[in-house]
Order: sequence, then structure tokens, then C-alpha cells
Amino acid sequence: MTGRVEAGGHQLEYVDLPGSDPPFLLLHEGLGSVSMWREFPQQLAQATGARVVAYSRAGFGQSTPRSGTYGPRFVHEEAEQVIPTIRAKLALQRPVVLGHSTGASMALVHAATSHPVAGVIAMAPLITIEGSNLAAILEARKTFEASRDWRVRLARHHEDVKSVFYGWNDTWLSPQFREWNILPDLARIRAPVLAILGAGDEYSTPRQVALIREHLPAGTRFDSLLLAECGHAPHRDQPGPVLAEVRKFLAAL
Repeated sequence: MTGRVEAGGHQLEYVDLPGSDPPFLLLHEGLGSVSMWREFPQQLAQATGARVVAYSRAGFGQSTPRSGTYGPRFVHEEAEQVIPTIRAKLALQRPVVLGHSTGASMALVHAATSHPVAGVIAMAPLITIEGSNLAAILEARKTFEASRDWRVRLARHHEDVKSVFYGWNDTWLSPQFREWNILPDLARIRAPVLAILGAGDEYSTPRQVALIREHLPAGTRFDSLLLAECGHAPHRDQPGPVLAEVRKFLAAL
């Protein structure tokens, strides 16, 4: 089923695949949307038998446009205000929150709130800012501005490509983001966490995964998977191993 849900003053597109509990709630990357998950929601539903919901944040995909710039708390605003509204309206009780990149950050922050989750799966997580992360984002800007190819590909998934790209790129390159991190939030997570990282990821690094392990409360279950021959999108580069690890994680909840 596809539809729109009102949250945070916006109409947000979503897809809802029926299945068993606990459901999965998918949170997309900085340039992502419902359609940019491609086959993964269906693959996840088939592999686990679970209900799978994915939505596009305001300004992404077919959701209504976002007004204003992104501030340093945009991850927290989505995790603490928008996601609880979506969960309430779509009756998502104790979901497994699965996020990719920026969405992984949002999944972790949401798990630190008072809204209970069954677990967190953080793919290519971003916990703090690293020099290599900024270099990759700057290189992405050069590539985007030098060629039409990326714009054409993004136009298949977004109404306003420039707004999506520069909203992501300008935000992370902004000086006010140099001290950004979600370390205090990690200390409040009680749900099991699975982190998945590609060995060739140009945006996230093993240090980001290590920070999760180091800052979770004692006794909180933590698992991780490092995938060879895999870049920033494990669910696209290595869907088989990712789904196998998710099934194992789900079975242990």
C-alpha cells in the first residue's frame, strides 16, 4: 500500500508492506527517498515476513517541499518529533528502526527517546564528523556540479533535485556542523543495536561503528557486520549478507 501521512506540517509519501510484528520502519539516507530504497523494502518483507514501512522526509521524493534550511538539530527534530507522529498514525508499535547513513543517525536518536523500539539497525552510521567524511562530501559536490549524470539519476526520485542535493551537502559542510555528534543519545539506548558497514564506504568508517559500541550503556546488546566489496549502501551492494544478518538479529529479539 502507498499513501501520504501528515507529520511535521508536511504530507509525506510512504509505502506500507503487510506482514508480522515487529514491523520495520525504514529511514533513508541524505539523498534518499522511498523509491531510492529500490527493491530493498520488498526483499526485507520477503526475507523476514515482517511488515515494512518506508517514508520520504519532507522535501524528498514525492513528499511536500521543506521550507527553510537545516539546522544542527535536524536529525533530532526528525527523530524526536516527526517519527513519533508517523508511528502513531500508522500504528507502528515497537518497530525495528532501520536507517541508512543520515537515517541511521535518526534511528539511533529515536531509540534514545521515550518511544519504545524493538531494535535498531544502523547501516553506514554517522555518529560524529570526521575529516574523511567531509572530504567525501566535498568531492561529491564537485562531481555533482561537473556532470549532469547525477542530476539525471536523482531526478528519477525527487521533485526538486537541487534542493535535495544542496540541502544535504551544504548542511554537512557548514562550519556550525563541525561539532555535530549524537554521542549523548547513544548512552540512553536500551534496545539491541546492529551496525552494518561496507569496507569501502567513503562516508562512514569503522570508527563510527566503534563509537556506538563504546557509548551504548553497559549490557545493551550490540552486533556489527563489516562487509567486503561494499560501499556506502550495503543493502544495494550486498543485499544477501545484509538480509541474512537482519534475519539473525530479528530472531534473537
